[in-house]
Amino acid sequence: MSALSIAQAKYRTEDIKVLKGLEPVRLRPAMYIGAVDGKGLHHLAWEILDNAVDEYINGFADHITLVLHKSGHAITVTDTGRGIPIEMSKEHKKTGLELVLTVLHAGGKFGESDSGYVRTGGLHGVGASVVNALSKKLIATVKRDGFEYQQSYSKGEPLGRLEKIGPFRGHGTGIYFEPDDTIFKTVRFDPDVIKARLEDMSFVHSGLKITYKNEISGETLELYNPGGLPAFLARLVTDGQKPAVTEGAFSAVRETGDKIEIALQWTESTEETYRTYANGIRTPSGGTHENGLKSALRKSINNYIETHDVKVKGLKITADDIREGAVAVLSVFVRDPQFEGQTKQKLNNPEMESTVDNFVRPALEAWLNNNKTAADAIVGRIVLAARAREASRAAAVEVKRKAPGSRRLSLPGKLADCKSTDMAKTELFIVEGDSAGGSAKQGRNNDTQAVLPLRGKILNCEGLNTARALLNQEIADLVTAIGTGAGEKFNIEGLRYGKIILLMDADADGCHISTLMLDFFFRHMRVLIEKGHVYIGQPPLYRVNVGKDTYWARDDQHKEEIIAGLRANAKVEVTRFKGLGEMDAKDLASTTLDRKTRTLLKVTIDGQIEADQAFVELLGKDPEHRYRFIMEKAEQAVTEDLDV
Repeated sequence: MSALSIAQAKYRTEDIKVLKGLEPVRLRPAMYIGAVDGKGLHHLAWEILDNAVDEYINGFADHITLVLHKSGHAITVTDTGRGIPIEMSKEHKKTGLELVLTVLHAGGKFGESDSGYVRTGGLHGVGASVVNALSKKLIATVKRDGFEYQQSYSKGEPLGRLEKIGPFRGHGTGIYFEPDDTIFKTVRFDPDVIKARLEDMSFVHSGLKITYKNEISGETLELYNPGGLPAFLARLVTDGQKPAVTEGAFSAVRETGDKIEIALQWTESTEETYRTYANGIRTPSGGTHENGLKSALRKSINNYIETHDVKVKGLKITADDIREGAVAVLSVFVRDPQFEGQTKQKLNNPEMESTVDNFVRPALEAWLNNNKTAADAIVGRIVLAARAREASRAAAVEVKRKAPGSRRLSLPGKLADCKSTDMAKTELFIVEGDSAGGSAKQGRNNDTQAVLPLRGKILNCEGLNTARALLNQEIADLVTAIGTGAGEKFNIEGLRYGKIILLMDADADGCHISTLMLDFFFRHMRVLIEKGHVYIGQPPLYRVNVGKDTYWARDDQHKEEIIAGLRANAKVEVTRFKGLGEMDAKDLASTTLDRKTRTLLKVTIDGQIEADQAFVELLGKDPEHRYRFIMEKAEQAVTEDLDV
């Protein structure tokens, strides 16, 4: 009998495991919260917050309080809503509270009950139960019907029955939870991330009062922004530090049907910025509502140019020209939102594209026609963008004309280029030092993979203009190898590689170099990130040998997980790599270069303003930002995490 036949014979019905209750969440948490890193950790808070906001959206609450407790590892979210039902279900033999917290897809938001939910963000009925499953401790407090009730849970299981604490005047729900440190890489919440989220919510839900208590710093904030999206837009434009083209901004609200609210202003920035929300939940990946907004911008401007016979002197105005410099905040409320995945990064309702387009377009056209001075200033800015684009394209064509077919003309001598010119296959690995470069060059596939070694840490380009940055030889070589130019001379048509991969050592120095590289790309070659060409490689930090078996660990926690999974008496040999140069070419290829076995992280920009502020704080000239960052994060550093 062949090995395949033996394997098939051993696979029986008894081998099929049926997961019960919340077991799937604890076994595969990434399916429900995206990841078990800091982003996934904060997603727990967002799930509870979204449920509280749903009470406000549907007219049952007006105040939410979030407390970040002194440990930094626990949060309490309280609302003034109706309170989760506590009556016993005849069918399930559980209280409504226990159903919500222990059963997946249990809730009052599925559209067939008289629960009063018309528009919701937490619509899958899994948010609260997922938080419960991934928390080592959760205490639910319900105030309704003249009494206060409480029940405690651990890892999704109730620790006792629902208790009646005593009489209480008022109503609402409070959820205290501590994430499970056996699930998450870190269980310490970031106060700034929470504060930013709550501030956004206070603008999007302009009638909602939010209290934020940070017990770590002793700070209490009362967030209430009745100015709504126009006030939010004004703050985004100010934070973006680019002057507005017009003094006034466009804004409009539709209350009937699916509610739509929009605030928009053009600036002198070369980027376009969108903050989009669906049922109060931010959608950083956009979706159909954002597509409808972009379509409306294009149609409105083109109609204005045509109606008023604006002379553009043979220029072809593109959608990119029209949207350049636009800063917009869009919020929609949909009766039955269709999000992409449980983490709700993107709205997929197909009807919302035309709904938003049909509302925003006529409203914006009317505003342009009634504010002709502002409209002419906007169109003038768009014409300048079109001329700049045409000039950039003409310059690129001229360069190609002078050097036809010379793909390797004037490339850096230390670049080990690849043979292929197929953008779908080619990759450029940027590595740290000649030693790592040597291993990468030997282990790569030279048909499709190029290697460019850097000499140590590159220049810190934060605050430098492109011309000054390009005086640095390492930066100049990098830009030349990529082929697009940088800054105002950037032209994506010159791109020589489909993927640009930062492959640095898995230590503190490697992280610093990656940060410097990302800052340069963000400031001077941002389109590379926006179009999905920049990646971060994930080389192993440890090799774990157990007899003839070899395991690769990306960090300390991964190493401990591997060792914990071995048999008790196993003889374990652990090797820590000081750098990629210590790995032989074969191992580097199998762990980090080979498409079939490697792991790459795609670099994306969730928020341009937040990214801008992060680079200023980490790499800017003002040391006060870094001092404040270090002091705020000091408690998160423990001796084992320091790379000394």
